[in-house]
Amino acid sequence: MTTKMNALVTGANKGIGLETARRLATKGFKVWLGARDAERGEAAAKALRNDGLDVEWLELDVSSDDSMAAAARSLTTRLSSLDVLVNNAGIAPGYVDALGPDGRYERPPSRENIADMKATYDVNVFGPVRVTQAFLPLLLASPAARIVMVSSSLGSIARAADNSQSPNVMGYGSSKTALNAITVAFARELAPRGIMVNAAAPGYTATDLNAHRGGRTVQQAAGVIVQLATLKAGGPTGGYFDENGPLPW
Repeated sequence: MTTKMNALVTGANKGIGLETARRLATKGFKVWLGARDAERGEAAAKALRNDGLDVEWLELDVSSDDSMAAAARSLTTRLSSLDVLVNNAGIAPGYVDALGPDGRYERPPSRENIADMKATYDVNVFGPVRVTQAFLPLLLASPAARIVMVSSSLGSIARAADNSQSPNVMGYGSSKTALNAITVAFARELAPRGIMVNAAAPGYTATDLNAHRGGRTVQQAAGVIVQLATLKAGGPTGGYFDENGPLPW
């Protein structure tokens, strides 16, 4: 067992998750880099270790109950507590195919693919629930754990209702709306135990999820996630934030 502060980031072998893992490790955390693929996960962890950071790969598929149980058992044998959980893993199947020549999303809700929506919800909604439930005993063993749900500004119903502010991405957007509600539910339960749970909107970031069409870098995107992951006592819980502050639900 170790007394070092520990963090787990899901979907962390690339993109925003990888940058979040790097940033937390530079702050002195031992970071467990959650990823499904062994080759990619270990390669990402090794690259961070080569930079002098304390990072290890943890096999973790957020869409699998069995994977969650196995990952939790594995980490429990190596840790006495988990101080930070970042639920970052997310997908948007069909999103890139629906982008027009100008990069705008062109698929209306009436043509949304139901199979894609189900897959999206399994990872983006049920995934964070699976992960949080599986690792909750370790989080409760920390004196002041922090949980960050990586959401999106597309999850804001208020913004979606204003056509000038938000593209009409029903599947992915509604999955993040559901994640916001899950954030509040966990925050209400865990506040008496000293655990803060917040949702972070990193902005439209250039990643594989959008074929690197986003206008923000992963370095910019990770800022609000790391900020919420390292909140001091007395900070907010049950909130929804981007780098500029609270977002409308």
